[in-house]
Amino acid sequence: MADFDLDLQAVEREIDEAAEAGDRVVLGVLDGTTAPDEWTRLVREGVVLVLAVEGDVNELASGFAREVRDVGGHLVHFRSFLVVTPEGVHIDTDRLA
Repeated sequence: MADFDLDLQAVEREIDEAAEAGDRVVLGVLDGTTAPDEWTRLVREGVVLVLAVEGDVNELASGFAREVRDVGGHLVHFRSFLVVTPEGVHIDTDRLA
């Protein structure tokens, strides 16, 4: 059997960091004052965003919506909020019908 070096502490740190990002929900305000790149960066890190929309949601989200979708994320406008999730987090809207 071949020898191999497995750094379990490094693997454990990476798992912990990934779990922390996936367990985060950021509440914010979508009003044009936060750069679209900031919202995109958070979603890429695995963060769920719940943004209170102050203005036209289509105009305010246009700077990051396509990029979020391109990386597998989802966006749902619900009442006065925009919910943005990373890849792998599904927003179930079945009960809204």
